[in-house]
Formats: sequence, structure tokens, C-alpha cells
Amino acid sequence: MLSRTAANLFWIGRYMERAETGARLLSVGSRNALIPSVGGGYRNEWESVLAAGGHTAAFTEKYGEPRQRNIESFLFFDQDNPASIASCLDAARENGRIVRTALTGQVWDALNTAFQEMRELRRTERSKLDISDLVEWTTRRCSLVRGAIEDTQLRNDGYDFLHLGYALERADSTARLLDVKYYVLLPGLDYVGSGFDNYQWGTVLRAMSAHRAFNWAYGGEVTPARIADFLILNRMSPRSLITSMEDIMIHLDRLARGYGRSTEAQTKARGLYGELSELSIEDVFDEGLHEFLTRIIGEAAALSEIVHDIYLSGEAR
Repeated sequence: MLSRTAANLFWIGRYMERAETGARLLSVGSRNALIPSVGGGYRNEWESVLAAGGHTAAFTEKYGEPRQRNIESFLFFDQDNPASIASCLDAARENGRIVRTALTGQVWDALNTAFQEMRELRRTERSKLDISDLVEWTTRRCSLVRGAIEDTQLRNDGYDFLHLGYALERADSTARLLDVKYYVLLPGLDYVGSGFDNYQWGTVLRAMSAHRAFNWAYGGEVTPARIADFLILNRMSPRSLITSMEDIMIHLDRLARGYGRSTEAQTKARGLYGELSELSIEDVFDEGLHEFLTRIIGEAAALSEIVHDIYLSGEAR
């Protein structure tokens, strides 16, 4: 496969997962904003969403003081924000248009429909759009694209690049969604272990559509350690860091077999997966949840750079 085609497919996966992450960040912010402030945390819940997503500087430059409506607009509609849901759907559709012949009709229809519906949403008066409806619309559209890929795409190297993009972005997004919890807690450490603390942990689960799955896995007893374990180290959890890293490793290994050689990308992915496999949740908290998540985000970014250099830049190592 040509490297530019592989890159387009890879970025379709990344942008679709990034759009869904934006929706889930909005869900975390809106759910946490419903409860009264009991000690500030990281200034407020919406600032924590900006901080965890890495958007604080760009938002402040454009909007100044963080206000809920502006943050919602910035994360959903703002075309000056390359990580907004609108920008991600536009970019995914454009990448799909470029490699139209590498996609099935169902995948292209799902991408194009999301793009066209977003254009209609942009024309709608903002006061008529409820943030929960926008979040639901985004997650539904992202699921339709992913479902079309699963049901109709040939299991070739293009399929692997699509899923490699999804899995790398999901590892990053799960770490960032969990990190919202760190920012919300600061500096009110007196609230650790309180009902307020547990409510916020539950909010993270619900924002990731993982509440029922968590109850199945752990019997319903909600504790911070169990939630962190479910979203970091539990192989049954579809959005956990270890599941994402396993998916990355699987698709890189498929590429290695298909192309007849292993590369630094496979070695790096196996190393990260091996590290996660050896960890306990106590190890994670001993390191510090924020410090661990920040490190994992950096490791995922480094792996993405290696994948780019080897497969997507046209300059094979």
C-alpha cells in the first residue's frame, strides 16, 4: 500500500476516535457541572476538561475567561480548534474522500452523512442545541462509522491502518479522560474518598459508556481503585489502556507479517504492552495517577511518531 494511502486511512481512524473523545470530554464536564462546587478543585470542572485535553492555551488565547458556553462551542463547533468535533469530522471525511476507492460504500456513506449532518448543526441556532443531544449524536455517528468498517472492509493492510489509528488515539484519549479526575480534585485533597469524589469517578465511567460493563466486571462496588483498574489494566474493558495497547500490537504484528519484516514499531508496542501487563493498580497509584497517565500519553505519542516514520512518511526504515 502507498504510504500516503496508509496515512489517510490511519488518520480517518484517529480523527473519528478524537471526535468521540471530544464528546466524552463534554459529557464529563456537563455531568460534573450539575453538582455544586465543594472546594474548587482545579478552579472548575470545565477548566479541568480543557486542561486534560491540552486545550487551555488555545482556548484562553481566543476566548479569555473560561465560560461553559464558550468551552462547549470550542470543543464542538470551533473550526479554529483542530481537535473540535466539527474539525475532526471534517478531516476524517476529507481523508476518506482522498482514498475513496480504498473504502467500501458503507464506510464512505457513514463518513459523508456525519459531515453533512454537522453542516446542518452549524446552521442551527445554538440555543436550540442541548449539549447532551450533541454528545449523543457524535457517539452515535462515530459508532456507525466504526461498525461500517468492521462489517464491510476487507481485512487487509488498509484495515490494519484504520484500526491502528483508532487504537493509538484511544490509548491517548482514555488517559486524558482519566486525567480529568486529577485536575478536578486539585487542590481539594480532603475530598478524596468522599461521596463527592466517588460521584466524579462514576461520572468518568458513564462518560465512557462503561458503567454497566464495570458493574459486570466488579460486582457493582464502585471505588476509585477499581475504576482506575478497569480503565487502565483490565483486558475485558474495551477502552482500557491495556486493551488499546493490545490492539495496537495486534495490528502492527499483522502489518509485520504482511510486509515480511518486523520494525521498531512492533518492538515499542510489545514493550509498552509488556509493561502494562506486569503492573498492578497499586503500582499505578504509587507512581501517581497523573504522573503515570502523563507518561503513557508521551509513550503513545512516541509510538505514533515511530509508526509515521516507518509506514506513513514514504521514507521506510
